[in-house]
Amino acid sequence: MFAKLESLERKFLDLEQELADPTVFNDQDRYRKLTKAHSDLKPVVDIFRQYRELKQNLADNQELLNDADPDIREMAHEEIKSIEEKLPELEHDLKVLLLPTDPLDEKNIILEIRAGTGGEEAALFGGDLFRMYCRYAEKMGWKVEIMSQSESDNGGYKEVIALISGDKVYSRLKFESGTHRVQRVPATESQGRIHTSAATVAIMPEAEEVDLDLKPEDLRFDVYRSSGPGGQSVNTTDSAVRVTHIPTGLVVCCQDEKSQHKNKAKGLKILCSRLLQMKQDEQNAALADQRRAQVGTGDRSERIRTYNFPQGRVTDHRINLTLYSLGKVLEGEIQELVDALVTHAQTEALKAQASS
Repeated sequence: MFAKLESLERKFLDLEQELADPTVFNDQDRYRKLTKAHSDLKPVVDIFRQYRELKQNLADNQELLNDADPDIREMAHEEIKSIEEKLPELEHDLKVLLLPTDPLDEKNIILEIRAGTGGEEAALFGGDLFRMYCRYAEKMGWKVEIMSQSESDNGGYKEVIALISGDKVYSRLKFESGTHRVQRVPATESQGRIHTSAATVAIMPEAEEVDLDLKPEDLRFDVYRSSGPGGQSVNTTDSAVRVTHIPTGLVVCCQDEKSQHKNKAKGLKILCSRLLQMKQDEQNAALADQRRAQVGTGDRSERIRTYNFPQGRVTDHRINLTLYSLGKVLEGEIQELVDALVTHAQTEALKAQASS
């Protein structure tokens, strides 16, 4: 491990030298690549330097244990105790930083939320989940763009699809895929009975055509007249677009925009992300070790979390974590859940690495 860390530090120093060269600014593409590589290495190099400095301090203080002065020996003993408490934590952090990174972590995401069992109540819950993710995105400085939506009569969503773009969005939200369950008394329930409803969430990395090597002959575009609310031009122009991927039979429809061109672009973006997700699922199914390192399967049929209103709690069933802060969670304060899921995935990956 330490040979690898020293190699990374040398690479880091080489990058610093390259960035110090004034001519590098003349090539903006190269400059961006160098600064990205430098910022990616900085966290592991910083912790490695802290670790190495502590190890040196430990050796120095161990020598002082033989000093003739009892006060110096006592001071060295206390310092050694403090250092030995810090070293394991730094070593663990280094192991986590050296884990293979998911190449998709840097990507934006396509978020899909669909109402499941529970009718109108499920659609309202779908709306609650979408607002939760929008508020979290706002706190993170990310941008949310609705790609497609089907609203319910009471203000929820039968289905909503959105693009969330920003810094490492997929790395933070990739464990949200699955069935989210709500337990509460619906506003229409006169006898105060608790109902259980559900909505499914899919988090897919944003995909470009280049990620999939899409062939034009594999795609079919059909245009038709939009229906439902959407402005004066709805029902008067053929602006809605249906995109079909012929080899898989996947179909995406977009009609939110008045422009046929914009609907086509959005539909293609959603289709690409679904195809990339299918590709990922196939790879994960074939690689048992990789699947073990994930939190759950990512399957939308898997119940991952329960939001219980009477008790004010949120429970993530994959990691047995319960928070009694339902109100805050629905306001977008989900960082504690996100961090716990990421930490669990890292722990499982370290176990898999140690056993291989």
